[in-house]
Amino acid sequence: MEIIQLGNPILRSKAKFVENIDEPQIQQLIDDLLITVKQANGVGIAAPQVGVSDRIFIVASRPNPRYPHAPEMEPTPMINPKILARSDESEKGWEGCLSIPGIRGSVPRDRAIEVEYSDRYGKLHKQELTDFVARIFQHELDHLDGIVFLDRLETNYDLITEQEYQKLVSG
Repeated sequence: MEIIQLGNPILRSKAKFVENIDEPQIQQLIDDLLITVKQANGVGIAAPQVGVSDRIFIVASRPNPRYPHAPEMEPTPMINPKILARSDESEKGWEGCLSIPGIRGSVPRDRAIEVEYSDRYGKLHKQELTDFVARIFQHELDHLDGIVFLDRLETNYDLITEQEYQKLVSG
């Protein structure tokens, strides 16, 4: 699927609650998102990033050229996700976005969160996420609310190019 870029109004609108997870177009969207995030070397992707205003995203942490030190996990579709609790501790970390190519930002995020979401079969899950995976969840949840990582920066000095980021992580 084509990944829309910053400037497209869908990235700035609130996505709608998914009422019927069993609908064929929802199941197809999940399959398409799983393929798209892998092909794009992403660690997460939200439905609004492919022009669909539904509260669905994929968390798919794994080492790849964009995130060489990412932890490995099974790609997980999350439908109607929400944060139930947040840790008191936050930390800044580098984030990029498939919809904002070429730059990275050092973004403050909660280190640990308790989350709830439905899987593609409608089963409700509650779990605690920490560190990088918690960061991915928060980044993707922002997409569902029309927020991009640039909105979370404390200062423009926290921005670097993709090229400089790659020097940092390979050095």
